[in-house]
Parts: sequence; structure tokens; C-alpha cells
Amino acid sequence: MTTHTEAEIASQPECWRRAVENVPTDALPSPGERVAVIGCGTSWFIAMAYAALRERAGLGETDAFAASEAPVGRPYDRVLALTRSGTTTEVLELLNRTRTRSTAITADPNTPVMTAAGQTIVLDYADERSVVQTRFATTQLALLRASLGEDLTQAIADAEQAVSAPLPDELVAAEQYSFLGTGWSVGLAQEAALKMREASRSWTEAYPAMEYRHGPISIAGPSRVTWMLGTAPEGLREQVEATGGTFVESGLDPMAELIRAQRVAVARAFAKGLNPDEPLHLTRSVILSS
Repeated sequence: MTTHTEAEIASQPECWRRAVENVPTDALPSPGERVAVIGCGTSWFIAMAYAALRERAGLGETDAFAASEAPVGRPYDRVLALTRSGTTTEVLELLNRTRTRSTAITADPNTPVMTAAGQTIVLDYADERSVVQTRFATTQLALLRASLGEDLTQAIADAEQAVSAPLPDELVAAEQYSFLGTGWSVGLAQEAALKMREASRSWTEAYPAMEYRHGPISIAGPSRVTWMLGTAPEGLREQVEATGGTFVESGLDPMAELIRAQRVAVARAFAKGLNPDEPLHLTRSVILSS
């Protein structure tokens, strides 16, 4: 029996294709705007990726914050809130406090964020039944990448490969994982690590790739995986392999490589007798009592 998480992971290429074909023209940040992107958990890591991409594209200063840590008084032209559920307490509190123009991207049009934000974008076709967030996160990033003028044709092709290619046994059976990224894929490395923790309770860490040699490489070794999302710095593979550890670098678009990490997380959950649809101690949305 296929879990909701498995079905949602497999649907990502089609969701990305739909997002790219339906980029809104008036609700997302305009060139030159100073933007704060906020979210919690997965949405924070997607915010990190978008912020790096927008600045790389030269479209304006863009900062990413966990919603609970966002500096409300700092002058921005727009707050962009990412929230699958539309009910997360920290996101709603920030939107209700800020006087800055705001946009929210959400999956559910029947939630408080629809009135808390000045403008909303609803990706209801990418909503999920699983607590573990996979396709909504990557679909909103596909939308945001397309809004920056990126052509995602190759990324979608890579995703189609990632959802079906066999998973190496050594990845599923590993003892520990360190996910690495550079630039915008640092946020995706953080998200890959989070998926492994949520779905399979695995020991995972995440770092900017150039920082990995500044201490974290000390845990590399046999049965441990150093997993690069994007292009690795020169010499890093050789240094990891010298420890006896496994180094992973596929050449796929980093967002498609994230799909492979999602699939490994699910495979590990099954191997440990866990249900990836219902991760321990987690709910779809964190709603705090006042």
C-alpha cells in the first residue's frame, strides 16, 4: 500500500510544471523591493533558498527569517510569508503585527492567513495529507524560481528521473547523513536533513559545503554519507572518501536531488517500522495557545 507521502513525492514533477505555467503577475515581490521572507520549519528553509536566488538574480535585497525571529521593525517593502497550513501561530502573529505590504503563499484557502496577509497565492493542488511536507515546499519554490525568470525545464526533467530511479542500498542503510549546499541550495540541504529526521528519526546534519571542512567532517567515516545538493567544492569528495565515508553528488538540479533525499527518508522509515505519514511528536501545523 502506497503512503500519502510516497504519492506526494511522486507527484512533484507535475506540480512543478503546473506552478511554472501559472506564475501570478501582481502578488510576488517586484524588482528592487527590499523583501523579508518568513516561514517555520520547512517553509523557513524554502525561504532561505528563495532569498539567495533573488539576490543572485540582482532583483533586490532579500532576507529569510524563521517567523519567530523576524525583526518586525526593520524597514522592508514587502513581507512574503510561506505557510502550507495557513494556521501557524508565529506566521499569523507576524503578519498581524507588521504594517509592511504582505503576501502569503499557502495551500488552504480556508484558513486565517487569507485575511492576515494583504495578498495571497493559493497552491491548493500541491496540498498534502501527510504531516511531512514534500511537494508543497518544492512546488512553491518552483513558482518562486519561475517568477525570477528561471527556466525549470531541466529541473522538471531531473525531478522525473529522481522520483523513479532506484535508490542505492548504501544510502538507505547508512548510519548518519550530512547534507551540504552552496548559495541557494544551503536551504535545501537543511530541508533534506529535516525530512530525514521527521520521516525516519535519522541522525542528520546540514551545512554550507565550504564549512563542512571546518569541523563537521570529523564525523565522516564508514557507513556515513556526505550528500551534496548541487556542485561540490573542489577536493571535498576526495577528503570525504579518504575517511571511508560515502560522498553523493548526482549532478541533478538541487531541487530534484532533494526528491532523492525525501525518498531515502521514506525508505528508512519503512526499514525501521515507522509510518512516514505520521511522524512522531509532529502535527501538520504548530498552533500555540495564547
